[in-house]
Amino acid sequence: MNVTCEIVGEETATVSLAEDATYADLCRAAGYSPHEVSVLVDGTPVAEDGTVSESHVELLRLVKGG
Repeated sequence: MNVTCEIVGEETATVSLAEDATYADLCRAAGYSPHEVSVLVDGTPVAEDGTVSESHVELLRLVKGG
């Protein structure tokens, strides 16, 4: 399954995931730790252990820089 990830305020990327992938898997595939971003579906945060069923999500970075 292909999912478009809009990194809020930055870029948009498309990642390929297994059909049973979780939102934590999606974060990692997009290059982020699940602790570094929140996944939003229609503007609402979702649990990282939920199964991805949408083709478009937003990733809101909580930690940036170092």
